[in-house]
Amino acid sequence: MTTAFYTHTDCLRHEMGDWHPEAPVRLQAIEDQLIASRIDQFLERREAPLASLEDIGRVHTGNAISLVHDNSLALAGKSDYYSIDGDTLLNGHSWQAALRAAGAAIAATDAVLAGELDNAFCSVRPPGHHATPTTPMGFCFFNNVAVAARHAMDVHGLERVAIIDFDVHHGNGTEAAFAHDPRVLMASFFQHPFYPFSGAEPAESHIVNVPVPAYSGGDVVRALVKEKWLPALHAHRPQMIFISAGFDAHREDDMGQMGLVEADYAWLTKEVMAIARLYANNRIVSCLEGGYNLSALARSVVAHLKVLADLD
Repeated sequence: MTTAFYTHTDCLRHEMGDWHPEAPVRLQAIEDQLIASRIDQFLERREAPLASLEDIGRVHTGNAISLVHDNSLALAGKSDYYSIDGDTLLNGHSWQAALRAAGAAIAATDAVLAGELDNAFCSVRPPGHHATPTTPMGFCFFNNVAVAARHAMDVHGLERVAIIDFDVHHGNGTEAAFAHDPRVLMASFFQHPFYPFSGAEPAESHIVNVPVPAYSGGDVVRALVKEKWLPALHAHRPQMIFISAGFDAHREDDMGQMGLVEADYAWLTKEVMAIARLYANNRIVSCLEGGYNLSALARSVVAHLKVLADLD
């Protein structure tokens, strides 16, 4: 397998204050663990380009884009922040970082569809799955996975894609982007009730939300994936799969109260890869979402990457 690792130093320059859990050190912890695990040599490193306004505009409104652009650029050279909501802040580098994060997902999509890569992981921030078409929120400015999925369909002409979301929080922004687009199967599990307090209500058949109670472990999640996700994925026959790879359902992560461990993320990745092998010519693009305990995050990303790169 040829697995690429997309990232960019611009993603380290966006920060929201020393108190904030969604911090640059998250990416640094991943880098350190790649070296410690000795798998960095098996990954093809690629630099994330900037997404274009046209790319972002396939998902987000002009007002949503201007909110991030105008307020971030107004802070250039300053140490101040602009608060979108209580925990989503811009600094003078946030616009550039957000374009790199979405740009990584788009570039990975292009490379995978061109046959240059089997799959790719985008180690980027800010994350994206809470960003709705009209509203940045929940640490997220632009919905990286949604932008890439729309690019795959609108630019490359794919007719069916799937988005897998295993973050501890419901990907409300992703659901909002594709709630009425049956070309996109979204399959997710998430702790409920929990931020953003969505996803438990009935949805259209191509939205497979699986809310789970706090303190659920890997055995519960695996059973639900087999029961709910896999039949829907087989029925949809996706031509490409995107992953919103949040690792905050790990039992060591205080952001949520779920009980997954590295082996569960490896198992999830294997199940997704099996679907991709059947229907999508192995094509997967995975993008970092949550994960805030640095050790658990880094170990879980390595477990995910080992499977993607066929090293485990």
